[in-house]
Amino acid sequence: MTNLQASGTTTTPNVAVGPAGRALAQPMDPALLDALQQHLTMERRASAFYFANALWFGERELRGFSKFFHGESQSESTHAASFADYLVARGQTVQLEEVGAPRQSWASFEEVMAASFLLEADVTASLQQLYSLAERSSDTRTTVFLDPIMEGQIQSEHEFAHLLGRVRFAGEQAAALLILDAELAEGNNNPYYLGERFSNG
Repeated sequence: MTNLQASGTTTTPNVAVGPAGRALAQPMDPALLDALQQHLTMERRASAFYFANALWFGERELRGFSKFFHGESQSESTHAASFADYLVARGQTVQLEEVGAPRQSWASFEEVMAASFLLEADVTASLQQLYSLAERSSDTRTTVFLDPIMEGQIQSEHEFAHLLGRVRFAGEQAAALLILDAELAEGNNNPYYLGERFSNG
């Protein structure tokens, strides 16, 4: 007999609730919940890291790079908010951990971009772990939530690999870096696509 079927009484149906008293449709595996909380913190740290990069490039008069990293910082903050929204929707309490000061000193432009690419790779690995945990616990709600995020993350990783390659090709030549900076100022940071698999247009 379901909660909607008459049971011969007028008592209120029993609804499971989460830690804050919000209705809970499906319990969440503790390991998956912990991993989601950790990933939310990773996104917040990435936001701080990219904001620091925006400052670093701004201090060196590279407005395009600064604009690009400022946008990435805002994007990571939005991602963190999405994970927080999802946890609330699942009846969980969001645990905000301390986010320390990001690195702000770099020896070269290539070093900044390499560290940024590696961060994107770490975020991808974290999402893959989340997906595996969700599948093992038969939590389809979470896999559906993660699907578009995974697709966007793979695209972001691809774009950072492209930018790292271009910065490496430019070396420390001011003229070449200024050309890249102008492209980024115009929002042109995408690789060239031979097909349509990753293309938006």
